[in-house]
Amino acid sequence: MIKKEMPQYVLIGLNSLKTAGFSAFVVGGAVRDHLLGKTPQDWDIATNAKPEEIIKVFDALNMKTLYENEFGTVTIFIQGKALEITTFRVEGNYIDKRHPELVKWTDKIEEDLKRRDFTVNAMAMSDDYKVLDLFDGKKDLKAKIIKTVNSPDQRFEEDALRMIRAIRFACELGAGWKIDKETFKSIQKNKSLLKEVSNERIRDEFIKIVMSKEAKKGILLLKETGLLCYIVPELELGYGCLQNKHHIYDVFEHNLESLDFGARKGFNMYVRLAALLHDIGKPKTKVGTGEEATFYNHEIVGAHMTQKILERLKFPKKDIEKIVNLVRYHLFYYNVDEVTESSVRRLVKNVGLENMDDLIKLRMCDRIGSGCPKAEPYKLRHLQYLIEKVSKDPISVKMLKVNGKDVMDILEIKPSYKIGFILDILLAEVLEDPGKNKKEYLKKRIEELGKEKELKTIFEKAKKEIKTIVSKKDKMTKEKYWLV
Repeated sequence: MIKKEMPQYVLIGLNSLKTAGFSAFVVGGAVRDHLLGKTPQDWDIATNAKPEEIIKVFDALNMKTLYENEFGTVTIFIQGKALEITTFRVEGNYIDKRHPELVKWTDKIEEDLKRRDFTVNAMAMSDDYKVLDLFDGKKDLKAKIIKTVNSPDQRFEEDALRMIRAIRFACELGAGWKIDKETFKSIQKNKSLLKEVSNERIRDEFIKIVMSKEAKKGILLLKETGLLCYIVPELELGYGCLQNKHHIYDVFEHNLESLDFGARKGFNMYVRLAALLHDIGKPKTKVGTGEEATFYNHEIVGAHMTQKILERLKFPKKDIEKIVNLVRYHLFYYNVDEVTESSVRRLVKNVGLENMDDLIKLRMCDRIGSGCPKAEPYKLRHLQYLIEKVSKDPISVKMLKVNGKDVMDILEIKPSYKIGFILDILLAEVLEDPGKNKKEYLKKRIEELGKEKELKTIFEKAKKEIKTIVSKKDKMTKEKYWLV
């Protein structure tokens, strides 16, 4: 495994503190990722220097500093990068399952590491890459285990969000990662503490789980630990809710399989959340049993439920609107021989052209989640072709920089067939060479065409050329979606 070297700006931060007589270490996720051979997203430093001393060190080096953190974190800007440096600290009792009632500085990195959440996040690394590992973090890295530092009950009592973070790390760090047995049991035991955590913080961790490659595993772990009923209890209504002959999974499994496909394909947050929630209205709309069960209007009910879920989790309004819209229209009907261009235009109008690609991806998730072998069959590709076709400006004389009035003014004539002939001739020329679509050039051509005695012959040739170009463009669009 190749370990990533520290960036230059991080080494400057460490060495500047050491030169000033302080101890300093890289801590947290950066050490973990470094040992895993990954490129850390964030590099954080811990030091025994007090915040005012950190500022003094870097002010002397003419580096910009920013101190707006109650927990002793100073942000230093080095080589255009922001580097967070925090004083070693110990914490008092947690008063709200989030904040300690007091924070004290300490000179010992060992004391600082004791307060951290999980063993794989509780290591420190010096500038010579030596790792201080008090809690067997390396061992747990090798075994792919998420385990709390010391007592899991104490860690979760301090900050209940750590229970979701345990699941999030088990998903983000890749395949094969699991939660330590005692840590897992403690989550099940303390799950109700999650009620003390703000919905905004829960939302942020939930999104990270959904956006991980192991998103399906994350939702299953949330259910197995009992946390899911404090986040999206509506999902659990689908557990054991059998579907009809078109599905091989119950509603809960189907939603998870749909999400899993979106995660494996790297789809965006909107598609993944819509995939997870698209059939959430089915349990409430189910009528009948067995293969003939129906779920009429489940997409409408599901859209309302999705809106309430996302509002409860404090998602931004624009995100709610987009995801709800995808859930609402995920059941769109499309049959190549039956659906017209006008119906596709209506679908585009309802969903929004900018959301059509996501809607197609959601349908792909839905298909695979239903046990279908192909995510993108001929019908979906044909729909993509029609969407692009109806969304393009039609080829017409309206594309020209001149119009019928210009022809009449220049040639000093009244409305007649001659105007249409000239405009179509100009359109053929512009389609062949778009650079000619300039008013000055077109006005000159109008004068020339006004003198033509064989105008009708030129017009008929132009119409054939337009038809050929339109056909060629349509063929290219079809080829794009493998339809020819």
